[in-house]
Amino acid sequence: MTSTPHHPDLRSQLETLTTEAFRPELAEIDQSPTLDIARVMNGEDAAVAAAVAERLPEIAAAVDAVAARMARGGRLIYAGAGTAGRLGVLDASECPPTFNTAPGQVVGLIAGGAEAMVTSVEGAEDSAELARADLDALGLTADDSVVGVSASGRTPYAVGAVEHARARGALTVGLACNRGSALAAAAEHGVEVVTGPELITGSTRLKAGTAQKLVLNMISTITMIRLGKTYGNLMVDVRASNEKLRARSRRIVALATGAADDAIERALTATDGEVKHAILSLLADVDGPTAARLLEDSGGHLRAALAAARG
Repeated sequence: MTSTPHHPDLRSQLETLTTEAFRPELAEIDQSPTLDIARVMNGEDAAVAAAVAERLPEIAAAVDAVAARMARGGRLIYAGAGTAGRLGVLDASECPPTFNTAPGQVVGLIAGGAEAMVTSVEGAEDSAELARADLDALGLTADDSVVGVSASGRTPYAVGAVEHARARGALTVGLACNRGSALAAAAEHGVEVVTGPELITGSTRLKAGTAQKLVLNMISTITMIRLGKTYGNLMVDVRASNEKLRARSRRIVALATGAADDAIERALTATDGEVKHAILSLLADVDGPTAARLLEDSGGHLRAALAAARG
C-alpha cells in the first residue's frame, strides 16, 4: 500500500485547500439559535448550484464522452473514498431501477469496499494500489469510463483510479471541489466545482458533497438520455419491480400515448411489462415482437424506432 504522507506534510496540503479553510466569522455558531444555524446552512447550500453552473461546459463534454463509450458497450465506473465514494455507489445503485441498466453497467467503487459504506475503513483512501486492484478486478477495458470523485482533489484512491484507468485507455473524469487539483489534472476531463469553505471546517459532506451529488446526477441522467433510456422526460426504461413502479409504468404509457386504461393493460401484457415496447406498440400500432425488433434495430431509442415504424 502507498505510504501515508507525513502528518506535517499532509497538514500543510490541507491548509491550502479552500474546502478545508477555517471561517472565523462562524467560530461561535454553536451558540446561535437553531433557526439561525439553519438559515446560514440554507444560504450556504443556495450557492452550490451556481458553483456547478460555472462548470457546465466541462460537465457536458464529459457526459458526451461517457455516452459515446457506453453506446459501444462500455461501463460507467465511479471511484472515491468516504462521502465521495458513497455518493458514487448511491448514483450507481439507482440506475438499474430508474433506467433498467444491466447489472454491472454502472458501478460504484468505494475505498475499503462495502464495509466503507457505513463505517470508516482505516487507510483505504490513502491507497492508490487499492484503486488499481479494484479496477483490475472489474476487468477494465478501453470502452469503460472512470469518474474519480474527491472533494479535496488529492485523495490517493481517486487519483490512483483515474491514473490507472487512463493508462489502460479508458475515458477518465476527475470531479473535485478545489482549483488546481491533482485529480482534475490526472483526468482527460477535469471538473472542479469550487464550493468554498464549509460551515463546519473541513466537513466536505456538506457543500462539496451536495455539489458532487448534483454533478453525478447530471453524468448518469444525461448519459442515459443520450442512450435513449428516456422518451422526452419520461422514464420509459423503468424497471417495474414493485407495485409502485408498476403503477408508474402504466402512468408513463398513458402520458406518452394518451391511450385508454384497457389498451394500456393489453399493451403491457403483450410486451411483458416493458414500458418502451408498450408505448411503441400503441403509437405505431404494431404487435409486441415487432416492437421489440424495431427497438433492437434502433439501439433502444424509442423516437428512432417510431420513425422507422412510421416510415
